[in-house]
Amino acid sequence: MVHMNVLKKLMCVLVVILVALTICLWRETRRSYYVPFKTEIDDLQTSEKWNPRKSQGLFREAAGELGEIPKTWLGNHNKVKGSISGTAEKSKKVTDSMKVWDKDSSSRNLIPRLQKVRKNYLSMNKYNVTYKGDMNAAKLSPEKLLCQLRDRVNVTMIQGSDGPFGTSEWQRYLPGKSLSETVGHLGRCAVVSSAGSLRSSHLGREIDSHDAVLRFNGAPIRGFQEDVGQKTTIRLVNSQLVTVEEQQFLVEALYNTGILIVWDPAPYHAEIHEWYKKPDYNFFESYKLYRSTHPEQPFYILNPKMQWQLWDILQENSLEQIQPNPPSSGMLGIVIMMTLCDEVDVYEFLPSKRQTDICHYYQKFHDRACTMGAYHPLLFEKNLVKRINQGTDEDIYIHGKATLPGFRNVHC
Repeated sequence: MVHMNVLKKLMCVLVVILVALTICLWRETRRSYYVPFKTEIDDLQTSEKWNPRKSQGLFREAAGELGEIPKTWLGNHNKVKGSISGTAEKSKKVTDSMKVWDKDSSSRNLIPRLQKVRKNYLSMNKYNVTYKGDMNAAKLSPEKLLCQLRDRVNVTMIQGSDGPFGTSEWQRYLPGKSLSETVGHLGRCAVVSSAGSLRSSHLGREIDSHDAVLRFNGAPIRGFQEDVGQKTTIRLVNSQLVTVEEQQFLVEALYNTGILIVWDPAPYHAEIHEWYKKPDYNFFESYKLYRSTHPEQPFYILNPKMQWQLWDILQENSLEQIQPNPPSSGMLGIVIMMTLCDEVDVYEFLPSKRQTDICHYYQKFHDRACTMGAYHPLLFEKNLVKRINQGTDEDIYIHGKATLPGFRNVHC
């Protein structure tokens, strides 16, 4: 009888252990693949209509209950100058309780699949990258990083004086005015990513309040105005979209609004004539056809030298090898707008509390690479944007917004 009681007790203990392990395993599978921007306050993401004031109030309450999160989990935060009032002190505690993108993120934070993909791209080296520059062991200040971007990344569009584009035929197609002449002087600008975390953001009105808005590829507006706005000043598209028939570039009305810019990857620091002979995607005929159909719409071709000038700075300021592939459309668009505007607000390039595995706000496709990067050195691009961000971590966490200065306001 005694043995039976002991056996029953052992069985109960085993059942309890199995239940505990099951719960732990379930929680583990629900955890983010990238710890630095997940937080204990993720429970605030409810199905309710998002209200900024209500959300911030709940956020403060939760932060007060949870207490401080170890500083080693956090990226750098803005320092509070001078004496701090009771309200300011609470605000500081809120900021310290948030986990946003860590500016020192490394490839070690990638899940195994993405680590393998990154190594494959490093060995593949499709664009014959032979980087011989420095790798800054001592991190540059945000001011020096901004100066590097301003002075070394030459944001220009293809002109008739660029080698093979100097023919009479090309003169018919290339815009007569430069991009800066076409847009004029721009004050506050918005760069709107296509991230799935824009859904339910209710940022549309704020985005439309900017003087100019840049969007990417085939990101739609109709049906998503409340979250992404409806103003489009510039749309940056890649050459694959322009050439792939399924994208319907030549007939889709979405592309008929605002200024178009197309970019195409070139070999590492290739000359224009080399790239012209062998583009990554031969988009030139599609470009001509579109220009013939829409002669009044400005449509520019981004000079491919710009992408590798930017890549060099990304590599120089990363302590490990980055993918030897061009920067993402998102990073190219950010630098283009920093050239044209006094100030640039970038939405959901650095993930907010709404961060999700859904790639685009207009699709249901899930892939962690859309946040962390696979082909593009996206992780390292985000590190750089976080380092030069002049906004607050609360802006990133709540709104997914980083605020960057325009180059004309950078003093070196």
